[in-house]
Amino acid sequence: MPIDTPTRHTLQLNALRAFEASARLGGFARAAHELKVTPGAIAALIKTLETQCGAALFERHAKGVRLTPLGDSVKAQFTEAFDAVEEAARTLRRLAAPQRVHVVTSPALAQLWLGPRLPRLTQLLAPIEISVTAMDEPPNLKRSPFDLCLFYVDRLERGQRKLADEDILPVCSPALAAQVSSPQDLAGACCIQDVGWQDWDVWSAAAMPDAPFAARGPGFSLYSIAVQQALLGAGVLIGRRTLVRPFLDSGELVAPMGRSVPLGLTIAAWRLPSAGSNPRVVAVEEALSQLA
Repeated sequence: MPIDTPTRHTLQLNALRAFEASARLGGFARAAHELKVTPGAIAALIKTLETQCGAALFERHAKGVRLTPLGDSVKAQFTEAFDAVEEAARTLRRLAAPQRVHVVTSPALAQLWLGPRLPRLTQLLAPIEISVTAMDEPPNLKRSPFDLCLFYVDRLERGQRKLADEDILPVCSPALAAQVSSPQDLAGACCIQDVGWQDWDVWSAAAMPDAPFAARGPGFSLYSIAVQQALLGAGVLIGRRTLVRPFLDSGELVAPMGRSVPLGLTIAAWRLPSAGSNPRVVAVEEALSQLA
């Protein structure tokens, strides 16, 4: 009588991934953000896993969750296992498409800094293919499919390469420039900004230290839309020079006050640890430095 080979395990892979992410990040909400699902879905997967195991892995509290001794005892082992899975997946992607380099960057840098340079990069680096993904924050380098990160940083860390220091200044359409020739004129102007940045506060504190100023005007979650509104003459944008330089060079935008202030941020590039010796990734980083 034949006997079927038993399955290796009966625990759901998605439930195990939900447990590992929640244990590593310290909560269901953070795990949900990383895995691109809802906190309710994470909670349901954890509950399924606990039912299958017959033991609690988290203690639930009004302010969040905490690992039980059992959950804490296996946390490191699961993290190591999923790190190994991600590393194997990166190896598979690299071998399947050896000429492709995956770059991850912020939406603003993707649209206004990297995007305009892509044609030249493609020309310089052929036959290397460059793939670009936009994310708000740098990813977990052990859990991402990317080769090269390109983000603003407030200080350079080991392995990060400076591409450009950022400074900020008010910019607007030429038609609007006559109305805002001095910082004092901004009090009655429509001031455009990215809602996630505090650039107007940084600029006014340095350029107008004796005149309290609060920017009044629309905010946008995408900086490219804020730039577009400035191009249409809708108001004065607090511009990041590296992002609006093409429009200043073309004359579509002007800096009526000419006063720029260091933002304290640097555009930096750094490689995924596993891509550090990949000559194609090195070539892309070198080319970005040249075009910066």
